[in-house]
Amino acid sequence: MPVRSDASISLPSRSVPRSVSRSVSRSVSASQHQIPGGGVGSVTLQDHQRTGQFFSDGQRKVDYVLVFHHCRHNSMKGSAHHHTPHPLNVISNGNLPPADPVRGAHREVCVDPSAEEGYLEEDPVEAEKVMIRDEFEAKLLEAGLEMERDTELRVYGPSFTRLHAPWSVLSREAEFLKIKVPTNKSYRVKEERGLSGSLSEFWRKMNQPFQPNIPQLDHSTKHLAHCFSRDKLHLYNIISKDTFFDNATRSRIVYEILRRTACTRTCQTMGITTLIAKEEKNDRQLLHDEWARYGAFYKYQPVDLIRKYFGEKIGLYFAWLGLYTQLLIPASIVGVFVFCYGCNTVDTNIPSQEMCDERQNFTMCPLCDRACDYWQLYSECGTARTSHLFDNPATVFFAIFMSVWVAMFLEQWKRHQITLNHSWDLTGLEDEEEHPRPKYQTILLQKKQKIRRNDKNNKKKIEPVQREEDVATGKDKWRQRLLSAMNPGISTGEEKLTWSDRLPGYLINISSIIFMFGLTFSVVFGMIVYRIVLSTVLAMSPDPQTKSNVRVTVTATAVTINLVVILILDEIYGAVAAWLTELEIPRTEKDFEERLILKAFFLKFVNAYAPIFYVAFFKGRFAGRPGDYVYVFNDYRMEECAPGGCLIELCIQLSIIMVGKQLIQNNIFEIGIPKLKKLMRACKDKGISLEEREDQQTRHQQWNLDYSLVPFDGLTPEYMEMIIQFGFVSLFVASFPLAPLFALINNVIEIRLDAKKFVTELRRPDSVRTKDIGIWYNILSGMGKFSVIINAFVISFTSGFIPRMVYQYMYSPTGTMHGFVDHSLSYFNISDFPSGTAPTSSKLSNVTFCRYRDYREPPWSADAYQFSKAYWAVLAARLAFVILFQNLVMFLGLLVAWMISDVPKDISEQLKREKKMLVDVFLREEKEKLHLVQTLFSKNHPSQGQPDSGRFRTIHPGLTQSLRQAQDGEEVGGTKGIRRAASFSQFTRQMCMSPSNDSARHTAV
Repeated sequence: MPVRSDASISLPSRSVPRSVSRSVSRSVSASQHQIPGGGVGSVTLQDHQRTGQFFSDGQRKVDYVLVFHHCRHNSMKGSAHHHTPHPLNVISNGNLPPADPVRGAHREVCVDPSAEEGYLEEDPVEAEKVMIRDEFEAKLLEAGLEMERDTELRVYGPSFTRLHAPWSVLSREAEFLKIKVPTNKSYRVKEERGLSGSLSEFWRKMNQPFQPNIPQLDHSTKHLAHCFSRDKLHLYNIISKDTFFDNATRSRIVYEILRRTACTRTCQTMGITTLIAKEEKNDRQLLHDEWARYGAFYKYQPVDLIRKYFGEKIGLYFAWLGLYTQLLIPASIVGVFVFCYGCNTVDTNIPSQEMCDERQNFTMCPLCDRACDYWQLYSECGTARTSHLFDNPATVFFAIFMSVWVAMFLEQWKRHQITLNHSWDLTGLEDEEEHPRPKYQTILLQKKQKIRRNDKNNKKKIEPVQREEDVATGKDKWRQRLLSAMNPGISTGEEKLTWSDRLPGYLINISSIIFMFGLTFSVVFGMIVYRIVLSTVLAMSPDPQTKSNVRVTVTATAVTINLVVILILDEIYGAVAAWLTELEIPRTEKDFEERLILKAFFLKFVNAYAPIFYVAFFKGRFAGRPGDYVYVFNDYRMEECAPGGCLIELCIQLSIIMVGKQLIQNNIFEIGIPKLKKLMRACKDKGISLEEREDQQTRHQQWNLDYSLVPFDGLTPEYMEMIIQFGFVSLFVASFPLAPLFALINNVIEIRLDAKKFVTELRRPDSVRTKDIGIWYNILSGMGKFSVIINAFVISFTSGFIPRMVYQYMYSPTGTMHGFVDHSLSYFNISDFPSGTAPTSSKLSNVTFCRYRDYREPPWSADAYQFSKAYWAVLAARLAFVILFQNLVMFLGLLVAWMISDVPKDISEQLKREKKMLVDVFLREEKEKLHLVQTLFSKNHPSQGQPDSGRFRTIHPGLTQSLRQAQDGEEVGGTKGIRRAASFSQFTRQMCMSPSNDSARHTAV
């Protein structure tokens, strides 16, 4: 497949030397202009030449594309308008202008070289940029890359320079990077037999309609993989040097060269971003047809093709997302069953029936002071029935199931990751040495310059003192050495930034994070005040329908407003986290990414879950009781939970934030923002001149089209979306069993949305080799352990499960739930209301006592309004359940981890088999080399006879060098006999040319 490595780098514009420009004008029919050194050419596509992702010769692949910007200046515009160019200056890739002046398919507006040279002389800044670019390209040529650029001399806009890595560069860099490649040695993977084999074959046939329609890899045969070495070319399965390294590897190799190619004028490594090019039925087209379509939502992802095209890092992300989505299917099914169980048992639930029974006549205390009236409990019948849908005995089972599901998901991912590592030859991949970030190098350079200046100042101060001493006698020379050693300006080791250099950044980080946490808590407090005020206003409404729906209305509106604030703060926190990470001055990109991830995660975690934590664990806990309420601003009472508990409000809060965040932020933003940017570019293009518009229409090459795509910003936003969603699914799933179902629906859309974005909306990212998902796995593991504690406390303290169980088994006369509502409500004598807090008017007459939700002693008791024995019994049962739940889930998690091994059995056997086969291959090669040495020795020294294999033997000094040269000169397509003949001839020639001197021989074992 032709490569689609269309990376871009924004560098200053460059003027073409006058000699090259004149040669273009004189020789317009030449197909290509070669610059001495064989590295750079310019494009002149003929009709018969191969187009697409190749050089103009149709043979060399385009492995990378550099983009250089040409700024349009007033002086250039003037020269273009007033200067009459030579007719041959209007060219199309070195050809004559088209005959049809109206169509002008390949018209390029050029400028006279003298005009550009004059402009560069007038603008020294642009001249400096030209020199920087020349130096950068020269170093790329020195590294062995080949270049090709358009022959047009552009005045403005982007110009493209194509890069090609020849075999010598690819093999050299592959050896340096220790890239694993397939060898000639292969074996057949052991197939399953018997019942397991039949089941596997049946499962494959069932899954066939869901597989993407792409060429499938042959998994029945496995080639041994080994790190590439130029000395062992005959061991590798090299069918063609042009296709031996896949496109992602070729792009990665070129990127490594670009990344370490430094420009001495800027003292830093140039940054590279990538573009995407398109060619019919290449890897990108296959991904678009079989992966990046919403119509393919039921198919598996082509993970191997994703890895081949985008690299291992992005391949692992989509593999992780695919596994996460697949495992959401059983969680969604169980969650739906739990919800259906609640729907089927709501009519037989005794506490709900008692709350809806008007004959029970539970008169409840007012919801606010003075303006609110007493109310009947049956008015909350709808809330009680809805609460049972999510707060039922099956919820406890579902919480345990989801905690085990989290452990199973993490173990399954470890297995799947190891399988992918083996399949992608990532086993034993070592961490590559990373280059320092440009900003780190810049600050380090400033520090070195400051040290040098201090060194010069200190030296000037020390020199007069040294002249006064008797240096000529030589007695105090050690003092001079001591002074020079104590001089802080002289550093013998490698300079680096210390904690003192980063201290201002650390202080700003700590203060900013504390401020943003405070901002988040302030928003939560603002929502509390809003709910209290709105509850008071709605409770005073004369409409009975409004009064009956106070809690639902207040919760829904407050959560909607909170959702909008969360979305706004998410964007702010993401930008602030990046800014704070820059202040820390991380040395490498890996350090920068990890620190950015941690900051963004903690900020967004607190932002998304702070209101949910408040409803789950704090709402109603500090409200007080009638006659002794807690007030906000001395006027408004703290809000209380509904008589059925706060779980239904927690469910509403969680569902609105989760669904709204996924719908708005994850989908609408990802779809709408790229469309909006494209629309803005289209509107911007309407303002350009007709000449520029015709010039843009003529750029039909793919790199021109893909240059307008959005740059790739990394995988951190993609992972962050899923991690926050994973928290919704795992942390508070006991309150909302349908959360896995909504997450599954979102992920099915998210996979295809991300696929479409990566293939059509973003520039192609650089290929990065990695064997895991990095710090994200640690975050997932931490959230999985945290979810056990959260679900235990949600069931114990937020739901009514524990109070119901305590009543049924300790206080119920019949052992049933009859009388539970009356048991859970306490009495309050209305005469104990403080003055000014009792209702001013009431529609209910003869009210002596009102009820409220709590376990307290009645007013006729000696310990009136104190916590009753039932309160302490329920509290003890809640704490006991938390301990029991945590230990049970932890045990089940350890059991799942023990049952699911990290390394699959078949992969473990294949690794052992491959290791044994690799040892056999190298032993056989060493034996062949030893046999070759013995044969050559016997031919050159026939009088000495055959040497004894158990003794020392003498080897000619040119033997090692000749063998190495013979191996370097081996061709892949040749046979062993031809390679041995070449080795014999080279060794014979060297032996004849070298003097026969016994003292020059070396003894070897």
